[in-house]
Amino acid sequence: MDAAPSSPAAPVPDRTVPDRTVPTPEVRTRLVRLLDRDGRLSEDPVLSPYVRDVDAEQLRELYRSMALARRFDEEATHLQRQGQLVLWAPMRGQEAAQVGSARALRPADHVFPTYREHAVAIERGVEPAELLTVFRGHSAGGWRPSRHHMNVYSIVLGCQVPHAVGYAMGIDLDRRTAEAEGREAEPAAAVVYFGDGTSTQGEVHEGMVFAASYDAPVVFFVQNNQWAISVPFSTQSRVPLAERAAGYGFEGIRVDGNDVLAVLAASRYALEKARAGQGPVLVEAETYRLGAHTTADDPTKYRRREDEHHWSELDPLLRLEAHLREAHGTGDDFFADVAADAQAFADQARALVLAMDPPVFEDFFDRPYAEPHSLVEEERAWYAAYQAGFEDTDTDTDDDAGPGSAPGAGPAGPDRGTQASGLTVAADPVTGVPDARTAGTQEDLA
Repeated sequence: MDAAPSSPAAPVPDRTVPDRTVPTPEVRTRLVRLLDRDGRLSEDPVLSPYVRDVDAEQLRELYRSMALARRFDEEATHLQRQGQLVLWAPMRGQEAAQVGSARALRPADHVFPTYREHAVAIERGVEPAELLTVFRGHSAGGWRPSRHHMNVYSIVLGCQVPHAVGYAMGIDLDRRTAEAEGREAEPAAAVVYFGDGTSTQGEVHEGMVFAASYDAPVVFFVQNNQWAISVPFSTQSRVPLAERAAGYGFEGIRVDGNDVLAVLAASRYALEKARAGQGPVLVEAETYRLGAHTTADDPTKYRRREDEHHWSELDPLLRLEAHLREAHGTGDDFFADVAADAQAFADQARALVLAMDPPVFEDFFDRPYAEPHSLVEEERAWYAAYQAGFEDTDTDTDDDAGPGSAPGAGPAGPDRGTQASGLTVAADPVTGVPDARTAGTQEDLA
């Protein structure tokens, strides 16, 4: 696992991670697995040292986090089916990939998610209400990124990748500034999540080019869940996604995405390299989306039952449960307690959704800027006048409407425009005077 080559514009500082066994390029693209489907533990010469500290108690906590995330995901799906959420993007089957990678993060690391990283969000401290308000249509963000070091969900495929790379380049600039001033900067990295379908977007290519050029401390974490909505991975790529990293000049790792221990190890390894200034790393976690792409999707139209059954037997929770029972003697009481906690977590999420008050639209005018802004105030005034146009009045008759007005429009509606030299010029909703910003020329306003 060679370090990314240094860029002439941004030489790599002389800092190294602890000495590890470095695999050859042929080994680099193999699929790393530490827990097999039956929960049996195996050794990997490179990644196993990164989880030596994970004892039985930590494994139980990993299981608990995955179980809570799954039950939360199921409840959100039920809420959408009952009309309480506008949409939901299920994550069932990807719990190990998300929890394992999130547990490798430090507080100073910053996360750039897609719209399916629910377990990552929970691990970063995002509250269920903050998460669900987005899918209820009450908020465009949900939480403050600076509070959780996690950006809000990215709906546009791939846009979060250049955002993450830019943030990572900023981390490196801050480090250099601190070193120049004799200060010590806290090591940090950016982690960007995306799926196999998003990997074909142009923004991903551009982000990786910049990351490699400037040795940006960023980890590209790909959850390869085998389907880009209805397009199978075999159509999307001829090679594992981890192998694409070599084309950009940095390292790619393939791990079993249903093995939470392997994901944790690979994420720790990649983040260690990124924080140490050794450039970006791509981690491909091979998993499977057991549910639909979103609740607007019907996977039975394009997936075979046989494939779904095969992957359901590789369930990440079942795998870790088997390991805990066989290797650590974890009994039924623990799993019953986890199930009860998960149900309570789901009940809380449902109660929070049902108690949500719809937002007041006028409040959105207070959000674009921290200070009052004249253009926003104009828009606020126009909206108020527009809303007033729908109010019933006793004096509204067709005779009140001006020439060319629609019957019943009445004088209460805002003047949406006047004619000037054949052009429609929007009028100020308060004064009725045409707004010069919308006119074609000064002559048109004369």
